[in-house]
Amino acid sequence: MIPKLSEERRKEMTKLVRNDGESAKIAIRNLRRDAIEGVKKLVKDKLASEDEQKRSDAETQKTTDRFIVEVDKMVAEKEREILAI
Repeated sequence: MIPKLSEERRKEMTKLVRNDGESAKIAIRNLRRDAIEGVKKLVKDKLASEDEQKRSDAETQKTTDRFIVEVDKMVAEKEREILAI
């Protein structure tokens, strides 16, 4: 039988969950940066227009925001789950 978690251990676990959530958000932002840089290179090489770049940047930001909100929801849910007695 596994003993119940102490309050201190629960708080440690929520810190780990927050750190993992922050790492996920950093990874998402890095992907956004790579996507935006890729489109900038296409514009520079005359393979895409500036209008397409603006649309792509807006869509990339919208997608990034959606996934960051999703990560925040998952972190909050997991924290509630850990802290529930």
